[in-house]
Amino acid sequence: MTLAGTLDLWNPTHVAGLAIGVTAFLLGMIHGITPDEHTWPITFSYAVSGYSTRRGLRTGLTFSLAFTAQRALASELASLGLARLFTFASVDNLVYLVVGALMLAAGVMVVQRHRTIHLHLRLPGRHRHHHDDDTETALHDPRWWMPAVHGFVAGWGFGAFAVIIYTVLAPAEHSLVWGWVPGALFGLGTTVVQVLAGGLFGLIAARRGLQPEAIRRVALRTAGATLTWGGVAFMAGGAIGLLFPRAVSLTVATGLHVHNLDHLGLPLVLVIVSVVGVGLTTLVRATRAEARATRTVAASAGGG
Repeated sequence: MTLAGTLDLWNPTHVAGLAIGVTAFLLGMIHGITPDEHTWPITFSYAVSGYSTRRGLRTGLTFSLAFTAQRALASELASLGLARLFTFASVDNLVYLVVGALMLAAGVMVVQRHRTIHLHLRLPGRHRHHHDDDTETALHDPRWWMPAVHGFVAGWGFGAFAVIIYTVLAPAEHSLVWGWVPGALFGLGTTVVQVLAGGLFGLIAARRGLQPEAIRRVALRTAGATLTWGGVAFMAGGAIGLLFPRAVSLTVATGLHVHNLDHLGLPLVLVIVSVVGVGLTTLVRATRAEARATRTVAASAGGG
């Protein structure tokens, strides 16, 4: 039987030899392409914050390599018969809570708001001093290690791809020495796609037709909003999943024989809320606001 004849990316069984690695790598690529809640919101957030193609590529690589390390570790543990330690029913909800908290914390770090007090001196017609509270916003680039932490933590999410890696491919390795290989190749398959996606998101952030500093403001505001509100959405999803597991298990079958696309449910909702509902919407609004400000400044300078 040829290698092509042994590959079944939907329900691989009786996989052996070279087919184990090829199957794992191709599944990783599919995982990176499909709207997966463990990858896309985080890659989008950090890649956009880099406001350049090069930084976006670097972000995708940093996140994905950490994700790969996690999958390699989990794959080795699965080959040792320890998969039950991290494949229990509520693990995804717990991961949602932790990832959501990390996203929220990162969002607050990127966009820091603090209250300032301005003292206005007495002017004619005024009888006393008064203080006006105002809010100032400081934008900070995310630290390089943030995507790595997110990648390692998010990798513990448990879905259809993880089931295949932990229960079929890793145990199929005849030596415990190679138990990590399916997870590592799966992660590398995801890396190929996520690095390209990170570069694309960085390019989108950079091609805004604005001055460099305005591009930076747009990118960081978009990243901060996506991380903050995406984090809230993830934490809410995890809490609801723990409290009402039957409610979040409701899905709609699509008939597609592609994992992550065969059923639509909470994972897709988290992707849509984070990337589309918050991320892209903020990107468009912030770009328009900066463009208006630029035109206003130009008009004032021309009029003066």
